[in-house]
Amino acid sequence: MDKPLHPLRIANFRAYWLSRFTGTVALSALAIVIGWQVYSLARETMSIREAAFLLGMIGVAQFVPLFLLTPLVGLVADSVDRRWIVRFTTGLLVLTAGTLGVFTWAGMLGLPALFGAAIFIGIARAFSGPAYSALAPNLVPRESLPTAIAVSSIAWQVGTIAGPSVGGLLFAIHPDVAYGTISALFVVALGAIFLIGPVPQPPAQTDRRPLIRILEGFAYVRRNRLVLAAITLDLFAVLLAGATALLPIYARDILHVGSQGLGFLAAGMGIGAASTAIFFSIRPMTSNVGVKMLIAVVVFGLAILTFGLSTNFWLSLVALVVAGCADMVSVYVRSSLIQLHTPDHMRGRVSAVSQLTISASNELGEAESGLLASLLGPVGAVVFGGVGAIAVTLLWARLFPELKRARTFDPPDNLAIEPQHGVAQP
Repeated sequence: MDKPLHPLRIANFRAYWLSRFTGTVALSALAIVIGWQVYSLARETMSIREAAFLLGMIGVAQFVPLFLLTPLVGLVADSVDRRWIVRFTTGLLVLTAGTLGVFTWAGMLGLPALFGAAIFIGIARAFSGPAYSALAPNLVPRESLPTAIAVSSIAWQVGTIAGPSVGGLLFAIHPDVAYGTISALFVVALGAIFLIGPVPQPPAQTDRRPLIRILEGFAYVRRNRLVLAAITLDLFAVLLAGATALLPIYARDILHVGSQGLGFLAAGMGIGAASTAIFFSIRPMTSNVGVKMLIAVVVFGLAILTFGLSTNFWLSLVALVVAGCADMVSVYVRSSLIQLHTPDHMRGRVSAVSQLTISASNELGEAESGLLASLLGPVGAVVFGGVGAIAVTLLWARLFPELKRARTFDPPDNLAIEPQHGVAQP
């Protein structure tokens, strides 16, 4: 059997990878800058717990538009050229970052502008997430898809390493430098997506009403218990144990390392995740994928628990790196199962459902962390989340035995996944 073609030998995938990498760096940097500015402005007049609650509300501001738009965006990703969806949303992010930069430069920046930016980021992510996810399988042969997912995850995870560091360090130099760099990176991401040539598009489905087609995505996830288990396990684990929203509190008031230390802490999970993604791009996972996902989520919970209790900067950083490694295993398994167990004509809608749960775990996780921090303090909130993630994993192992029985990523023979046509040549 011939060795599968490596995704980076395909021109369209290289442009896709560059766009995702630069866009992720910019978005991660923008998120850390917005979080720091919100917390700093709030601390001028509020206590730590009050400012923590407001910091969590940034997550809500991003999640609400994504939640409201999810039924629509999946259908759009299955009906409209996915390249143009990403182009329009990246353009919106360019305008958002540029506007915040101008407001900061003019001394006009306030909490309303920051929350407004968070809403626009939520709208952009709502449309771009399913389009990005559904686009990748159209760029590579099916046998190369697991490697493509790992390589694409490298772009995402390396971006999460560079982004917070870039945002924190450049903001420490000057806010104008940070916003200028972020805007330029978004422009590069926009240019790269324009380099992707024509790709296969699912055939138009005119035999069913749009509402029926929208509901099909949710129904498919509900019927496929393996996909449902993978999506919901990640949802509840990260929802409970997501500590990233509280990093500004840890950097400023617990570890006392300032904005520069915040950049390193925010990059910690990305360091671990990128290292794991690089490993999987060289040696893809091939056996006992479900059990490995369960073990990884338990390790993730233990690492977050360690971070919550630590008062040493280096121990906290190591704990976040380990959490990133474990989280990448979960992301790799979940993404591979979703893409390989979903027909192409439904990938946009199923990816939208997946994105909704991911955003619920991330953005609502930030809100949950902020709310718990206002009630229990930041340490109590993180410890509660780590213990909760472990408990959910043990429960899911019993509720969904399909996870333990999942040996490989191969879908059942009766799943109709269309062969890839029009794949760009190296």
